[in-house]
Amino acid sequence: MVHMTACARLRRILATVKVKRPNLHAIVFRVARMNYYQVLGVSRDASDEDIKKAYRKLVFAHHPDRNPHKTNADERIREINAAYEIVGDPEKRKSYDRLSWGDEPRAAAADPGIILKEMEQKLFDEGRKELFALLMKDVKRVKAELAIIRERTVAEQGYDSFLESVVTVRATEIMGDFITEVMDGRKQRLVEVAVEMMVSQGVTKPVDEGGIRALRNGLETAFRQGRVHGVASALELFYERR
Repeated sequence: MVHMTACARLRRILATVKVKRPNLHAIVFRVARMNYYQVLGVSRDASDEDIKKAYRKLVFAHHPDRNPHKTNADERIREINAAYEIVGDPEKRKSYDRLSWGDEPRAAAADPGIILKEMEQKLFDEGRKELFALLMKDVKRVKAELAIIRERTVAEQGYDSFLESVVTVRATEIMGDFITEVMDGRKQRLVEVAVEMMVSQGVTKPVDEGGIRALRNGLETAFRQGRVHGVASALELFYERR
């Protein structure tokens, strides 16, 4: 609940922000759903070495010291650095490829609230698919859990049904039985890359430690809720009313 409150607080702040219509000459740099590959001018299947070369070339061409008369030089170099920070790192690049929006056209006016909601949904889906796949490999455990859920449901309401509140509680209780250190490490990498992506999209400012903390908490909560839903979905698939 604390995590949800923090994220809700961040959304309320975002809702009060008025999006200024950008200067037409700056539209190419003020983007929604920034595609880091496009920023660096490389394809998604570019090699690490090609990405490094493209980055160096762009930094040399757009560095503010070489473009003192360009008002957007600082903004452009920040965008290039943000892109390379992610796709220039092999591990972060893998996470970015799972979370990115693909080759969608750029938009002039970004709505940070919508971008945040979409990222939360992506992380929710990642968590859901992860636990659902694991439960599908352990049908015996699923049926054993359904017996426990059925017993609790009958005790609570007097008859058998797939009672969501009971299922959610049980899913939360057993979720830790399936999560390994490797899985948690993968989740952490996804969340950290998601945070960097959201900061680069203007959801919160790089210097706002409280905003970044609330953002990270909200994204972690979305992933965790997805895991709970993944367990519940697997249980529902095998549920038969008696």
